[in-house]
Amino acid sequence: MEKITYEQPLNEKIRTFLRLEFLFQQTDHTLKGDSHWDSRAALASLIDIHNIFVRSDIKTEVIKELERETANLAPLEKMPGIDKQKLNKTLDDMDFLNDKLHLKQGQIGQALRDNEFISNVKQRSSIPGGTCDFDLPAYHYWLQQNADQRMTDMRGWLDEFTTIRNAIELILRQVRDSAATDNQIAETGFYQQTLDASTPFQLIRITLPSDTDLFAEISGGKHRFSVRFMTMKMQERPCQTNRDVEFLLACCAL
Repeated sequence: MEKITYEQPLNEKIRTFLRLEFLFQQTDHTLKGDSHWDSRAALASLIDIHNIFVRSDIKTEVIKELERETANLAPLEKMPGIDKQKLNKTLDDMDFLNDKLHLKQGQIGQALRDNEFISNVKQRSSIPGGTCDFDLPAYHYWLQQNADQRMTDMRGWLDEFTTIRNAIELILRQVRDSAATDNQIAETGFYQQTLDASTPFQLIRITLPSDTDLFAEISGGKHRFSVRFMTMKMQERPCQTNRDVEFLLACCAL
C-alpha cells in the first residue's frame, strides 16, 4: 500500500536542514528539463538555497551535528546485534564529510555572492515578475543558450554545496532511521503525546495510507506534540475529523 509521511521538526536546526533537503531535491527535478522555464525554476531554487546560507552559519551547524551524532553512534559498536559493517560505514562517511567541511575555507556560497549575474537575478527575484526579459536582458540572453550550456552552468554553481548537501542528507537519514514506527490511534482525529525532556527528540513522523481523505497537521516542541487529522476542503478551511484514525508514529531522536 502506498503511504504518505508528514514530518514536523522539533528544533530550528532540523527545520533548516529539511528546507535545504527540499530545495536540493526541487533543483534536481527542474534540472532534468531542458526548457528555459526549467532553468528559471532551477535557478530560483538555487537562489533560495543561497539565501539560507547567507542568513545562517550552516557549515558550523552541520559540523556540530556530525560530531554529535558520531559521538552518539560510536558506542553502539560494542552492543550485541548491531550491524557493525553498516555502523562503521556510517561513521566513516561522517568523519569524511566532517574533514571536508573543516578544510573548506570561508563561507559556503561565497562564490555565488561574488557572482554579478547571480546577484542581479537574486535582487530582481524579490519583486513579483521582476525577472521578466525586459528587466534582466543578460538573464534573457542566458536562458536562450542551449540547454547543455545552461545545465553546465547550474551544476557548476551547485558544486559548491555538494559536500554540505551530502552531510545534511546523511544527518537526516540517521535521524529518520533512529526510531521504529508504532501503530497509534487518534481518537476523534486528535492525538497528543508528552516527550521525555532528557531525550533529544528532533523529528516527528506521521504516516498514513495515500488513499485516505485526511492529512496530518502536527505542532509541537521539545516537551510535547499534538496531531490533528484534517479533512481537506478546497473552498473552506480544513476541519478536524470526528472519527478515530489509525496511523504510524515515529518519534526520532539521536
